[in-house]
Amino acid sequence: MLKRLDWYIIKKYLGTYTFSIILIISISVIFDLTEKIDNFFENDAPWEAIVFDYYLNFIPFFANLFTPLFAFISVIFFTSKMAMNSEIIAILASGISFNRFLRPYFISATLIGLFTFFLSGYVIPPSNKVRLAFEDKYISRFTSEVVRNVQFEVEKGTIVYFERFEEKSKEGYHFSMEKFDGKTLISRMTAENIKWDSLNHWTLYNYTIRDFDGMYEHISQGYEIDSVICMDPADFFVTAKNSSEMKNPELRNYLKRQKERGMSNIQAFEDEYQKRFSMPFSALILTLIGVSLSSRKVRGGMGLYIGVGIALSALYILFISLSSSFAINGSMPSLLAVWLPNIIFMIIGLFLYYKAPK
Repeated sequence: MLKRLDWYIIKKYLGTYTFSIILIISISVIFDLTEKIDNFFENDAPWEAIVFDYYLNFIPFFANLFTPLFAFISVIFFTSKMAMNSEIIAILASGISFNRFLRPYFISATLIGLFTFFLSGYVIPPSNKVRLAFEDKYISRFTSEVVRNVQFEVEKGTIVYFERFEEKSKEGYHFSMEKFDGKTLISRMTAENIKWDSLNHWTLYNYTIRDFDGMYEHISQGYEIDSVICMDPADFFVTAKNSSEMKNPELRNYLKRQKERGMSNIQAFEDEYQKRFSMPFSALILTLIGVSLSSRKVRGGMGLYIGVGIALSALYILFISLSSSFAINGSMPSLLAVWLPNIIFMIIGLFLYYKAPK
């Protein structure tokens, strides 16, 4: 059961965290509006869309992004204040162990972690669709209407290739589809043009079909033929930014489907998926570091702890950025790259916990 001390620390933790998040989001909105207001006017963005489509969805995205770091800074802020007021000395002197003292901190960090997991996996993806669509229309266009050199497996043993595909006309050029039985090529179909008609229905123009039977080959040619191919034009235009628009089940299924198709450019999607599980744990790890670091009363006072906390936050952000770059470039497995900052800072946290006053 929670005691009065637990409620005291939980209220301080969550209260300081909420205040700091509201403060940083307010500042972020002001700076973002100042930076993008010229784009809004140049592209005739309506104020209703700016407020409800962009900034209303901007707030949860950045609140979730800053959550672990501001949970860490919040812990350092109010814990160092408790230490300077000799509250922690009185708590430990009353017979409460340091491990028992940590309990309300971890309860609060767990609540924040669950909140972060729910936001990033189920609430923010739908809002990101609206926000990114607004950015693409009124700020800077990042989607492309043409893709080149597309190759993937539509089903087991069937590989398709486009030299170029245009989204507006739903038409591809220099298309080929090869079917394999194990490692043996049994059929190859090529076409100068291929056009999407409806769900999985495609029309091929100036086609050639070659069927192989051992040493024999049968060739058929024609101007136009209809075919059913399990692929959709929307799959060709998925970019790394679209990973943040997918809920956890959608992202998991997308990764599974793309791996089965043999697509190699999915590192950004794996990185996004793994981050949604690692970020909630980072709140627990950074809380352990914050309490262990700021629970001692020192001459430097609260300012010293806040300075150290900001330095550790900057170092944590640097580790996340570097590991994400390694994951996206394929230099390191996504699972290891995303969890590496947590592993390193967990070691730091355990060391500080060992050195903390008991």
